[in-house]
Amino acid sequence: MLAKAVCNELKNEELILTDILELDITNIGAVRSFIHLNKPEYIINCAAYTAVDKAEKEFELARKVNALGPKNLAIVANEESSTLIHISTDYVFSGEKPINEDYTEMEEKLPGTVYGITKLEGEQAILDNCFKYYIFRTAWLYGDGNNFVRTMLGLGKEKEEVNVVADQHGSPTYAVDLAKIIHQVIEKEILYGIYHTTNIGYTTWYDFTKKIFEIAKINCKVNPVTSEEFIRPAKRPKNSKLSKDKILKTGIDIPMYEEAVERYLKKELKLNSIH
Repeated sequence: MLAKAVCNELKNEELILTDILELDITNIGAVRSFIHLNKPEYIINCAAYTAVDKAEKEFELARKVNALGPKNLAIVANEESSTLIHISTDYVFSGEKPINEDYTEMEEKLPGTVYGITKLEGEQAILDNCFKYYIFRTAWLYGDGNNFVRTMLGLGKEKEEVNVVADQHGSPTYAVDLAKIIHQVIEKEILYGIYHTTNIGYTTWYDFTKKIFEIAKINCKVNPVTSEEFIRPAKRPKNSKLSKDKILKTGIDIPMYEEAVERYLKKELKLNSIH
C-alpha cells in the first residue's frame, strides 16, 4: 500500500524496487551486498509485519521483520552514509493517555502489543546504529489495497447497519499523502529525527465511518460500540492522537483527513464504477 504510493510519488526519481528484487532485510549479508553495490542516497523502508492480531502468536517473526530488519538497514546505511527513512506506528505508545491530549515525539513509549513492542525495538535499533535517519510514526493508514475504508464501503453496501468502535481516537492517514510527506522531507532536507506523520485532524472509527458513508452517499446506519464490545487478540489503543506540531514547523504541507478521504473515495468509487 505505502510502497506503491511512494513509487508513484517518486516516479521521476531513479528507484531501485527491492520488492521486485526480493531483498531479505532480515539477512544482513544480503542487505550489505545490495546497498554497497547500489549505493543509494536514500533507503525507504516500507517493509513491516503489520498483522497486529497474528503478531500476538508470532512474536519472533514480528521481531525479525520489525526489529532485526530495520537494524540491518541502519547498520549498512551508516556504513554507506545513506539516509534511512523508516515507517513506525502509534502502537509504540500505550494509547491510554487522556483523550483531550495528543502524543508528542518525546512521550514515554509503553507499547501494549507484540506489534508495538517490535516496532519500538526497530526504532531503537535505528537510533543505536544510524546517524542519518528519519523515523515517521503514522496511524490508521489506508490506500490502494485492503484497508478500513474499503471494508466499510463493502459493508455499507451489503448491510442496513454496522457496528463501529467509537472510543478509539486517531487520525486516518492516506498513503498517498504520507508518500508526499516523504517526498517533501527529501526535497527540504529537514533535520534528522523522529516525526509524527498522519493527516491533520482527529476522529473516531465511528465518526470516520459516518464520514465515509456521507461522501459515498451510502444509506447505512452506523451504531457506536465500545472497544470492550469488540474484543480482538491485540489490544487497540484508545488514544492514537499523534501531534504534528514538530513536522509542521519544518514547513511540510499535510492535508486534513476529511479532504484526504474525499480524494481517496472519488478515486475508489470511480474505479469501482469502471469495473
